[in-house]
Amino acid sequence: MKNRLTLYILAGMVLGVAVGYVCHRSAADAAQAKAIAGYFSVVTDIFLRLVKMIIAPLVLATLVSGLAGMEGTSDVRRIGLRSIGWFLCASLFSLALGLFLADLFQPGAGLHLTQTSADVATGLNTSGLNFKDFVTHAFPTSILDAMARNDILQILVFSVLFGIVLSVIKSDPRVTPLIAAVDALVPAMLKLTDYVMRLAPLGVFGALASAITVHGLDVLMTYGKLIGSFYAGLALLWTALILVGYAFLGNPIWALLKAIREPAMLAFSTASSEAAYPRLTEKLEEFGVDKKVVGFTLPLGYAFNLDGSMMYQAFAAIFIAQAFGIDMPLGTQILMLLVLMVSSKGMAGVARGSVVVVAAVAPMFHLPPSGVVLVLAIDQILDMGRTATNVIGNSIATAVIAKWEVRRAVREERVAQAVTFGQFEGEPK
Repeated sequence: MKNRLTLYILAGMVLGVAVGYVCHRSAADAAQAKAIAGYFSVVTDIFLRLVKMIIAPLVLATLVSGLAGMEGTSDVRRIGLRSIGWFLCASLFSLALGLFLADLFQPGAGLHLTQTSADVATGLNTSGLNFKDFVTHAFPTSILDAMARNDILQILVFSVLFGIVLSVIKSDPRVTPLIAAVDALVPAMLKLTDYVMRLAPLGVFGALASAITVHGLDVLMTYGKLIGSFYAGLALLWTALILVGYAFLGNPIWALLKAIREPAMLAFSTASSEAAYPRLTEKLEEFGVDKKVVGFTLPLGYAFNLDGSMMYQAFAAIFIAQAFGIDMPLGTQILMLLVLMVSSKGMAGVARGSVVVVAAVAPMFHLPPSGVVLVLAIDQILDMGRTATNVIGNSIATAVIAKWEVRRAVREERVAQAVTFGQFEGEPK
């Protein structure tokens, strides 16, 4: 079933586009097309609801179980610092690549749009997107509330604290049943995930059929230059990520990419990182990544390591400036890159989070809010590519950090053996 699921998802994508196009051509007007699309959306909504249902307990169980198995806080500190270091470097590179390619391809040049005196509403809530509120928001007032809202960052913070506590006091016999219960919850959640993922082809079909029914294929032609240049940029970013992964992992990088193709395709077709998370967890563990590294690094990556989204933000901001003929010197672009770097860390779990960040940062650099509307029209298409890129980036990061942990364990074992051997050699005969 698992081997065939990728083909079923691909079939759902193709069928969704075909059926959506037929419905778009058959609809009498836009209102009827929207009504037809609503029926397709029911299938997708049910699938995404089921996925969201399992996200919070899955993240909590895998992370707490992984941390509880670590030896004290040193493992958490080491893996956490390595993960954050990797994520920051990857984010800066993705943003810089987006700025460079947007300046190179000039996707917004030639539109010659003019700003209007009236602000065009984007329909996005950009309030509270600042570093202070982001740091405060990271700490939950209630884990039940955080799980109800699927706030990955807050669940992550609670799980880290709870997992560290269990790791420290796991020798207490009163805690042993609790750790065993959390460990037992992991395979149960993974099995439930397997059942939910069998509905993925239907969810993919509904999502694409609904979108094409409303917008048709014309939107691909209207924004062809932006879409084409952005996906060319994503191809370069994929190449860079794979090369970096190859430098650390060697030939196993190809096995890793093969292992994660199903969750990557699921992320692409649904434009939902949440939809891909459960299956991605399974595939990484099947690939051989230690579950404690998966349980800690992957949720952290979902909050901090969004390579495709980073590139998109830089691309979209420069596109808006070009479309309205706004001069943006290199120094201003670099400053904007740093602002996006900080602002984007609060976007995890926000609907259309990448666009929200662009809309929030745009006024700081005198970019018209109406420019965000330009991007919103095709955001679904762009979101598919950036979400799949996020999955690939997080997978490579998790695998690399896991390999570092294996190497560290081997070095420590060799040192221990050398010390033991030296002690035996030094004993009097």
